[in-house]
This record gives sequence, C-alpha cells and structure tokens, in this order.
Amino acid sequence: MAAASDVDEEKTTQGIPTGLEAEDTGDIEQPFDPEDIDVITKPMTVDLLLSRIGSHAINLQPDFQRRWGIWDAKRQSRLIESLLLRIPVPSLYAAEDADDDWEIVDGVQRLYTICHFIEASVIDESALSLTGLKTLGTFNGRTFTSLPPKLQRRLRETELVVHVIRKGTPSLVKYSIFERINTGSVVLSAQELRHAITRGRARGLLADWASSNEFKQATDNSVRSDRMGDRELVLRFIAFRLTPSQSYKTADFDGFLLRAMEELNTLPKERLETLRLEFTNAMEAAVGIFGIDAFRKRYSHGSARHPINKALFETISVNLAAASGDMQTKLIAQAERVRNGILELCNDRSFEAAISQGTGDVAKVRRRFEMVAGLFERVSRHA
Repeated sequence: MAAASDVDEEKTTQGIPTGLEAEDTGDIEQPFDPEDIDVITKPMTVDLLLSRIGSHAINLQPDFQRRWGIWDAKRQSRLIESLLLRIPVPSLYAAEDADDDWEIVDGVQRLYTICHFIEASVIDESALSLTGLKTLGTFNGRTFTSLPPKLQRRLRETELVVHVIRKGTPSLVKYSIFERINTGSVVLSAQELRHAITRGRARGLLADWASSNEFKQATDNSVRSDRMGDRELVLRFIAFRLTPSQSYKTADFDGFLLRAMEELNTLPKERLETLRLEFTNAMEAAVGIFGIDAFRKRYSHGSARHPINKALFETISVNLAAASGDMQTKLIAQAERVRNGILELCNDRSFEAAISQGTGDVAKVRRRFEMVAGLFERVSRHA
C-alpha cells in the first residue's frame, strides 16, 4: 500500500498543500441535448461594462476569485497598454441569473484592471498608475485622467466580447460549458465551478458549516479553504444525506454534487436544521472515535499520516449521521475497534480501490458505504 509520501495531495494556486488527498472520481459526463445550449455573444464597450459593474449588475468579486489576489501593477498596466494599442484581448465569459445580472467566470482580472485604471472608485481602490510599459513607455506614471482626451475616449469606447450563458440554460449544461472554457491562468476547481453556477443560500450555508468548530476539529484544522475543498466536503455529506448511497445511480459525480447544491436552495428550514444537527453530531462522533486522524487512510499502526481522503470523509461522516445516538455512543466507547476496522478496510483491495480510483463509480460508492456501515454495525452489536 502507498506510503503517505507517495500520496498525491491537492495544491492551492500558490502550490501549498490543501490537506486533501487528490481524487480520481472517474467522472463520466452525462450527454445533454445540444439544443439546451443558450449562449449569446455581446460586443460591449468598456463604458457599458463599467456602468453594469457600478450598478452591481456584474459581480466583480466572486468568492473564488477574491482569494487569488489581483494582478500586480505591471501586469495590469500591460493590459491597459494592449487596449491603447487596439490589440484584441481574450473574450469574457459570464453566467446570467434570474435578475439578468452576470457572474463573471472568466475575465474577472481583466475587468478589475479596467476598473482600477478608469474608475477605481467602483472597486474602492486608488487610481492605477501605469508602470513597466515598453511600447508606450512615455505613459509610465500616468493615471487615466492624465492621459490625452483622445486616448481616454479610445479606452472608454473599446469593445470587449462577452459570451453570456443565458439564465434558461440547465445547470449541468452550464457546468459543462464552464469546464470547457476553464483554461485561464488559474483554473477553477470543481467546487469553484459549482459555486459560480449556483447562487442562493447554498453558498453561504456551505461556507458556514465549513467554518464551524466541529468541522475544523474533526479535520484537525488541516483543510485549507483556498480552493473551496472544505466546502466540497460539506457538500458531499449533504448530498449523500439527501440521496442515500443505495439510491446513487449516476457516474457523473460532479453533476450529482451540483444537483445537491441546487436542492439546498429549496429545502425547508426544518430539514436544513435537521441536516445541520446531523452534521454536527457526526463531526463530534468522528473526533470521539478517531481523534485527529479522522477521514484519513491508514494501512498500519504507526504509519505516516495521510491527508484527508474525500471518499472516506463522506462515507464515515454520513454513516455516523445515520447511526442512532446510542450507536454513536457505543462506537465512541469502542473507538479502538473502529479504528482497527478502518485499518483492515484500507488493506482490503476492493475497499481501497473504492476510495482511491474512480470514486464516482456507482458500484464503488455503494461498496464503500456498505462496508463502513457493516463495520459500524458489527462493533456496536458487540459493544
């Protein structure tokens, strides 16, 4: 079996380990009707885009972009120089919501830079001064208002191409489109894509649960939030509480999680409160059983510590949530037997495969859930 040093760990955009084991879900994207694709192309002047940003019709700071920071002054200046030279810049991509507002998925930094130079007050910044220019080096140190009127007008009248995915487009189709155009300097994670597509209370709920003390303690504060990996873990728990593993029927795991996130927006308050209580209890039980080593692969006593495994997180946490309070108490009392049982499962080839390769496969999802449920049942029965 693999040693901890051999395990591939997910990284942030700065190359920092996230605390999560990299996962191969083996996703099979579900085919969709091409007629469902509804994308319009809109050439828009910089002035019009600035107007939409100023009226909050364009969200220029989605959560997943905000954590990346912005381009440095030199890179921003190079973009402004390109516009001044009439050099075409890449298209922007946006998703339209029910209010005709746009969520920019590709092009946030470009729009941010344009605001920073032309109307910095819109983003609560001081005006950008150009720096590091080569072709137009005489403009180094200039702000927008110090440019000749002719060039100010040129910038405001510059047209940018915006591809807008219309509000009637099914979410799974949106996800597929975003995935295909997701080739920027910072590629969005799967959860960041789901976040971009799904507005509503689900966003805040996932962030809230992921920042809870119970979750942080159960994961030993080891899961970084940079790429929303912590929110994805919470979503996985919710998804399999809403759709039990035996009812899981699709190999499109990303689509499964996307639908669960959408369902969160429609759940009644009472159901959400029940889910939250189950989540809290499951996290506390996990700490009681595994201490700081919950949701991690383990192949031998004293083996090196692995990062958190997403498939183990969902499987163990959901099975703990499904257990009665009495069973949870018995599992905590027999913590050593549970830990030894998980060790044995990790050394079982069929279980190890179910949490390591092609984890979105229907048979593997059901296998890992059934094997952990069987372990919990055996331990509690003989407690």
